[in-house]
Amino acid sequence: MQTSTHCLTIGEAEVRKEFVADHEAQAAREWACLVLLAEHAPGLAPRPLRWEDGPTPVIVMERVPGAPLGPQPLGPARTHALGDALRRLYDVPVAAVRDAGIGLRRYGAREHVQVMRDWLAEDTDLGECRGPALVAEALTAARAYVADPPLPEPRETALGIADLNPANVMWDGRVVRLVDFEDGGLSDPAYELADHVEHLGSRLPGVYDAGALAAAVGLDAEGRERMAAYRPLWAAFWLAMLLPGNTAWRRNPPGTTEAHAGHFMALVDAH
Repeated sequence: MQTSTHCLTIGEAEVRKEFVADHEAQAAREWACLVLLAEHAPGLAPRPLRWEDGPTPVIVMERVPGAPLGPQPLGPARTHALGDALRRLYDVPVAAVRDAGIGLRRYGAREHVQVMRDWLAEDTDLGECRGPALVAEALTAARAYVADPPLPEPRETALGIADLNPANVMWDGRVVRLVDFEDGGLSDPAYELADHVEHLGSRLPGVYDAGALAAAVGLDAEGRERMAAYRPLWAAFWLAMLLPGNTAWRRNPPGTTEAHAGHFMALVDAH
């Protein structure tokens, strides 16, 4: 199975993950996360078996039971199980994360605003859009939003997975396990959950219910407010990804960009 960052070879008991060239940092980050979780949250993620040096880095890990979540709402049982898994992840001691040499997650709360300012500043030809006027309106709103976003101060109090695409959530009928930590690192649980519920792969099929997942993880009222405050930033990220020529534009059917533009503006109007 080939992706943009790695190639997976799945055996009966082992999974071999070979990273493409220039992705040594992602490989080292994932290896460090898996080693840390094997000690502090055993069974939550694949157990790391060996690191193979070569032209490109390779991680070999155990194959965990279960199958990836499908593109449909989780329901109460699986939401509760996912909340338990994320709570175990967030309960890993921060001191242990730092001692393992694991830094901030990719696109962390402190860097993401500037990343979005740079991305959204680029000129884009919207002629291929079904509703160019709507997308242009959303782009104007997104640029204004990231210029001075009303975001809470991040609290890097937990290890986050960063990418909770449903394909990275393994369900065996009883327990949830998590895979793919190449972008993981220190993060804010409220920021993580905002990322997860706004991920296009989960939001479009309605996999994660924002309120139910926050409750399952155990966010208090303030945490839920902070999660809601971060959601427009991630919606702006996906708006940029859905512009003509970008990855999500190519992967999704016509009309997705326009629908997401409406979603983004609704989130901004709510804040």
